[in-house]
Amino acid sequence: MTVSYSLIKTIVLFPLNVMGVIPFIILWFSGKIELYEVVLLPTYLGLFFLIVGLCVCWVTVSIFTDYGKGTPAPWAPPKILIGIGLYKYVRNPMMLGVWCVLLGEAVFFLSVGLFLWFLIFFTGSLIIIPLWEEVGLYRRFGESYLEYKNQVPRWVPRILS
Repeated sequence: MTVSYSLIKTIVLFPLNVMGVIPFIILWFSGKIELYEVVLLPTYLGLFFLIVGLCVCWVTVSIFTDYGKGTPAPWAPPKILIGIGLYKYVRNPMMLGVWCVLLGEAVFFLSVGLFLWFLIFFTGSLIIIPLWEEVGLYRRFGESYLEYKNQVPRWVPRILS
């Protein structure tokens, strides 16, 4: 398997910055870079959200690259409309994974700053996804995207298929 430059750029620009660099900077400036006190419930709850979120991100990026023949990045989007795997149950599982990671970091570090970053990113996603991403998907995939959009919910997963 060859790792493309576009995929590496996608991994570095979005997830590494959103889920890694920015939270690290927030922790650094808030003085919470060290875990000097372990509080069991937030630690386990934070780890749970982190692990679930990272797994969801891994699975969805894999679906984009393997099945969709593209990446999550706007400059190299999938060439095929994806409606398999987690995408059968919810239209934006990757974003749900990112939200889980950000929330998990905030809970794990008991950081108000990280929670504020989560809220900013969460709110931005609620605005950008319908107004920009979904419009682009309609332009690229037309009626097949509208059919998918009518069958699969945007944020709250459909449990039974």
